[in-house]
Amino acid sequence: MTDSTTDSRIRVCLVYGGRSSEHGVSCLTAREVLSVVDTTRYAVSAIGITPTGRWVAAEPRWPDLEPGRLPQVPEDAPAVAWESVREADVVFPLLHGPWGEDGTLQGLLEMADVRYVGAGVLASAVGMDKVFAKTVFAAAGLPQVPYVPVEPAEWSADRDRVEARVRALGLPVFVKPARAGSSSGVVKVDRWDDLAPAIEQARSFDPKVLVEAGKVGAREVECGVVGTPGGEPAASVVGEVSVREGAHDFYDFEAKYLDGSSANVVPADLSPTESERIRGYAVQAFEAIGGEGLARVDFFLDGDDLVVNEVNTMPGFTTSSMFPLLWEASGLPYADLVDRLLQLALERPLGLR
Repeated sequence: MTDSTTDSRIRVCLVYGGRSSEHGVSCLTAREVLSVVDTTRYAVSAIGITPTGRWVAAEPRWPDLEPGRLPQVPEDAPAVAWESVREADVVFPLLHGPWGEDGTLQGLLEMADVRYVGAGVLASAVGMDKVFAKTVFAAAGLPQVPYVPVEPAEWSADRDRVEARVRALGLPVFVKPARAGSSSGVVKVDRWDDLAPAIEQARSFDPKVLVEAGKVGAREVECGVVGTPGGEPAASVVGEVSVREGAHDFYDFEAKYLDGSSANVVPADLSPTESERIRGYAVQAFEAIGGEGLARVDFFLDGDDLVVNEVNTMPGFTTSSMFPLLWEASGLPYADLVDRLLQLALERPLGLR
């Protein structure tokens, strides 16, 4: 950390990596954020969390990364104590998935009275847990696809009952870990014989599973939300995810990050009415979970049928990720977006709010 007696810059600590299946994506996010932070205003340090959970001093720099390969925080880097984050004026928790995006790190920072970027404990936890998020969205009157939650105890005690409830959704269905992102562990099921294996695969990521009715042929559209100095969240333009025909059945982890078969179309080809409806729902979803700082809200659009899919409280943040591209097209370039989020965090009061 920087000695505050000799440096008047704002001390920023990036925390990245983590124990989730999205470790590599978090590393890429941290590398991109580090590259654009204004070092005349901010003194930046970085703490990497290895896949085994060690906190280490490691800057997210991978200049020679091969295409299709994701980086990893080195296990042999020098260890640091998590308490060192208390020296920062603001922490930027660039973690995706469980053990970081889900309220766990946010709770640690709250207990230490450290300001941080993004959603608080409850909003982070609700956004991460797709089942609870759906409950909140329903209470807010937001449209969603039919779904069936699969709790660990229920799956162990009565699989036949679970499968009967899922069959009522009709084929195809999507089986997902309830608390994972980047489509990790997601399986499209087109035959009922494949349902139990798909649930078991999802359970290898999370014992709690969500099964959703498939939206065949629907467009996948996304909208970014950020806070403003005045407190009212703002919505970006709307983008659309496009996956090359024949490459994948859906927008899975490989399509997103590894094989170049997907593209982000920004802005999406939508009517003004469609766009405003999506943007309005995005803000509504953000407010429903008690979001702060930033989020990306994902939707399925099929003709006039629009449903909320999920909300991501720390979306992918590389320069080619949808969230920054949405804000670039909305007049907020990447570096300015990072600065906006840091300033919002610095202005936010400590303690209960």
